[in-house]
Amino acid sequence: MKRNLYAALAGATFGLGLLLSGMTDTLKVQGWLDLFGAWDPTLAFVMAGAILPMALAWRVTRLRGGSVLGTAFPTKPDVRLDPNLIVGSIFFGAGWALAGLCPGPAMATATFSGAGGLLFLLAMVAGMVAAPALKTRIARLGAAA
Repeated sequence: MKRNLYAALAGATFGLGLLLSGMTDTLKVQGWLDLFGAWDPTLAFVMAGAILPMALAWRVTRLRGGSVLGTAFPTKPDVRLDPNLIVGSIFFGAGWALAGLCPGPAMATATFSGAGGLLFLLAMVAGMVAAPALKTRIARLGAAA
């Protein structure tokens, strides 16, 4: 129960941050990607506003033994570039550029962006569900060849 409460609070805070920063506006996000047109640098400030507190959070985790819930902190992500990261980044970037949404804003806008936003969210979830099985199948085909 306590874990779900913290998860809901974190999700609501994240969603509110997306709304306040304008990152649920697909035109603003696409404006960031339009380097040779009507470029909008706002996203740089949003990213800096996320990177700085996260750097501080990683420092704080070294001083604490565990989280507020008593569980261990996650380890830092691996810094190696592997095929999963590269292919995933390509698909993420392509979807972001085409739709102007990534997973967080897609969930935040699904309630007020109409059928297009809901369709994008459903397609995104379908891709997330299908990806592990597709990855396993591709690995099997590669091993058989």
